[in-house]
Amino acid sequence: MNKRWTMTLLLMIGFLVLTACGSTKYAALPINEDVDICAICKMQVKDDAYATQLTTKDGKNYKFDDIGCMNQWKEENGTENIGMDFVRDYNDKEWIEYSKATYVYDASLRTPMAYGVLNFKDKASAEAFVTEQGVGTIMTAEDLASHDWKQSTEMMDMGDHGHDHGHGEEGMSEEGMHEEGEKKEESGH
Repeated sequence: MNKRWTMTLLLMIGFLVLTACGSTKYAALPINEDVDICAICKMQVKDDAYATQLTTKDGKNYKFDDIGCMNQWKEENGTENIGMDFVRDYNDKEWIEYSKATYVYDASLRTPMAYGVLNFKDKASAEAFVTEQGVGTIMTAEDLASHDWKQSTEMMDMGDHGHDHGHGEEGMSEEGMHEEGEKKEESGH
């Protein structure tokens, strides 16, 4: 009878450990180019090194075509409800936790929405990129918190990756401006 209680107790402890770990575990979801749209700029999220995503504590997943768009989402919605956020390594597209990645910034770096920030899984990879390219400032996730998230107007004018407009009205396509005008008419403004 003593063995039975011991075994029951061990099974209960094991169950509690497994369920406790499972409730706080977040994983990056695969990118589906056919349906994934950036939560901020509404552009297609490509299955490439620029894709980022976050999952809220209540399980909602948001995908972005550029780390700058993810930053804008955080500014608009706050960070207290984020369970985990992910970026992709520039070299091999492996998902990395945002806080553990190393970043390289330069306004001349081409990214989908022209924020000029690239993600690397470690500092050595970021340093190798900067050495090879001859441009870039190495940053941490903490550095990005105070980063000036401006889009490069020169890169936006180039229409990199098929994205030829920004988030602001001055960079919107005619279609985007038309939709904005309809929203203003509907609201009476």
